[in-house]
Amino acid sequence: MSSSRQADVAEPIHELIANRWSPRAIDPDRPVTRAQITSLLEAARWAPSCFGDEPWRFLVYDRASASEDWERAFACLVEGNQAWVKNAPLLLAAVAGARFRHNDKPNRWAQYDTGAASVSLCLQASALGLVAHQMGGFDGVRLAKTFDIPEEYTPMAMIAVGHPGDPQLLPEALREKESAQRQRQPLEVIAFAGRWSAPYRA
Repeated sequence: MSSSRQADVAEPIHELIANRWSPRAIDPDRPVTRAQITSLLEAARWAPSCFGDEPWRFLVYDRASASEDWERAFACLVEGNQAWVKNAPLLLAAVAGARFRHNDKPNRWAQYDTGAASVSLCLQASALGLVAHQMGGFDGVRLAKTFDIPEEYTPMAMIAVGHPGDPQLLPEALREKESAQRQRQPLEVIAFAGRWSAPYRA
């Protein structure tokens, strides 16, 4: 089953980026293999970071091999996300360290860099024919307490990963979102030609 919904772009971009999106329809019967999980983490490992500090950490919850941990991670999600994540064979938690490793000073770029690593992971998921959906709807305090995450690490996102599934398995309201046209703000809203008062024009 294909999950492709190519972006409507102002200029051509790589198909891997144009085709990446965040589906909720995931096949409940197809696990993500160990090799695929490792590939996702390897993609995240090679993301750029300030001073090459690599402040990100990923907690892996594989339903096939550690169902109890998966259930405990799932319980940290808000109800709206649980409605569709229940079909995902793999959950990941992305967390960001607070301090640089080389000098123990505060790293104000850690969360930015952890986002970059997460995007690399999601693009690799697309390259493997998987779908990945990042979520902010979870209880980070509960997650940290449940899984002994050190205080200096901040939970940033949960990521559901799996194979494309049938949108008909989703609740009706989510089925509509799954098929809705993909939209983004125009370039002149998000980019500027030097000054904030000078919108970038394609």
